[in-house]
Amino acid sequence: MEGLTISLWVLVVLVVVALAFDFMNGFHDGANSISTIVATGVLTPKQAVLFAAFFNFAALWVFHLKVAATIGKGTVDPSFVDHYVIFGALCGALAWNIITWLYGIPSSSSHALVGGLVGATLTKAGGLAPIVWDGFGKIVLFIVISPLVGFLIGGLLMVLVAWAFRNKTPSQVNHWFRYGQIFASGAYSLAHGGNDAQKTIGIIWLLLISAGVATTDIETLPDWVVYSCYFAIAWGTYLGGWRIVKTMGTRITRLNTVSGSCASMGGALSLALATFAGIPVSTTHTIAGSIAGSGAAHNVKRVRWDISINLAVAWVLTIPASAAIASLFWWLGTQFL
Repeated sequence: MEGLTISLWVLVVLVVVALAFDFMNGFHDGANSISTIVATGVLTPKQAVLFAAFFNFAALWVFHLKVAATIGKGTVDPSFVDHYVIFGALCGALAWNIITWLYGIPSSSSHALVGGLVGATLTKAGGLAPIVWDGFGKIVLFIVISPLVGFLIGGLLMVLVAWAFRNKTPSQVNHWFRYGQIFASGAYSLAHGGNDAQKTIGIIWLLLISAGVATTDIETLPDWVVYSCYFAIAWGTYLGGWRIVKTMGTRITRLNTVSGSCASMGGALSLALATFAGIPVSTTHTIAGSIAGSGAAHNVKRVRWDISINLAVAWVLTIPASAAIASLFWWLGTQFL
């Protein structure tokens, strides 16, 4: 392969590891897409995961690759990235995802990947020089902003719905919002696929650039990268992260078809805005904030604030924890790859 700066087998292995992370992202975060609709009984678990997986994949025809560009060039300086860095970043993110999945903690796969990339790159460079503060700063800032935006939109939608249907009986409202929740869940799954699949696209793009087989113009990225990443996250979503469904769907607050619809649509709108702006936010943070917001608008006492605080602690730990694990895997990569 002309221009290849690393061995072909190493390139293939790292692409496979990247797709494994993408699969785990869907497996881990797929619960976010289906938790509300399963918790309210609108769809069965099997119907919900198939529904969510379809819209995860369909997102490739809706969103441009702005988030992939931010991951590829807006987090760390690409000149510092090599295949050892990519190996460390992916393994660090994968390890953190597996740990949090085992304990049923809905942490952010996105921030695990960002933390892994930053940790491996800084370990290689021996300092902070590689960080692109404009892009990385936005990602860190949105740890706080994205759940707040989800909370506000989810709560606002709940208030608007309560006013619009004030003269309807509970049975009438429940009937309409069974359909409304299907629409809202589909919109969320579409936005989830659009934001999260692009993060792995950005990592593979960085790998191809460092290997000398891709340019820094994302418009020239091979189609197989885009399609394989969207397929991997959709397949992971289909298999589902059932440990996390319980936390997201029942432990933050008790949902019904109305609050579940508002939570899903609030998350969908928040994610869509971020994706169109090219900001790689956490889908986990966004939907958790939206669920809490819709629950608080109905009755603030129904929200388990202690659970929300525990989730926030896990979110804050994700970037440093995955960065530390990635540093170890970067060193292992330099010894064996």
